[in-house]
Amino acid sequence: METISKYTFTPDDLNISKRQNGISAFMRIRNGADFLEPTIRSHIDHFDEIIAVYNQCTDATPDILGRLTQEYGTRLRVFHYIDRVFPPGSKDHAFTPADSPSSLVNYSNFALAKTRYRVVTKLDDDHFARSETLAKVVKNIRLNGIARHKILGFSGINLKLNVDKKLFVPLADPVSGSGDIGFFNIDNETRFTFDRRFENAPGRNLHRQFCGFLYWHLKYLKTGGGFANYELDTNPNSRFMRKQKRMNDYADGVGVSELSDILSPKITDQLLAVFSSKKRFIAQRNRALKQFKSVSTNAELQAIINMLPNTS
Repeated sequence: METISKYTFTPDDLNISKRQNGISAFMRIRNGADFLEPTIRSHIDHFDEIIAVYNQCTDATPDILGRLTQEYGTRLRVFHYIDRVFPPGSKDHAFTPADSPSSLVNYSNFALAKTRYRVVTKLDDDHFARSETLAKVVKNIRLNGIARHKILGFSGINLKLNVDKKLFVPLADPVSGSGDIGFFNIDNETRFTFDRRFENAPGRNLHRQFCGFLYWHLKYLKTGGGFANYELDTNPNSRFMRKQKRMNDYADGVGVSELSDILSPKITDQLLAVFSSKKRFIAQRNRALKQFKSVSTNAELQAIINMLPNTS
């Protein structure tokens, strides 16, 4: 476990010439203890390494990572990024230069630069892998590679818990991932860039191709309902304050099997897809819900239920 302070990203840090064939995943973690261990365990056998960078953690995140590094060795490489990093949606983020150690952009580029393989993907601490589906996608990447200007984007289905301790999909935000998360080749131009609202992911300007629903998104099952890290008490105008309100105000949800009918692309969606890479990806993603395999779904959902406190 290595401690990092006052880091400033440069493109040379990507070490393109020294990269090996394989797949890296990188994580940026702030108080991710709720689902960090099952996230890592459900993904690590599919990748050549996971880079875990944590910042401003007051929960058990460092202890979990320390224990898992003893088990997985160099396949899980852990870094403690010391400098305070301002959250997306905050006024401090909006006015902090992208190369500042306190910038979410710089912090993200540090995590990216620590990867050692040619294909890279971002992994969040609340992603619980759909292992069978993920295994097929990873196998295809290892066999066939990824075209230079393409990102194999993937999505996850958001979950919440109702008063009867049953999981459901919130209609206010049913699906995570619209082409911003995926597998891509890393080169000298790969990096996070600045937006006043958040950090732009490296795949933003690549051609998006949907490759599957590869995870269950447990964000809304976390402590604080998934909004604890945005510092909303001091950032009342944050876009995430509005998202939290929408989630609270629009509490309806459906089962996974009902999503296909609800999100099936409309004619207007298909027309917009002609002009927008993002809209095209979303149309591909939503059409794929019709083929959502339920063979392992019940077992996966039960495993998630078993992770949650006080659900017995």
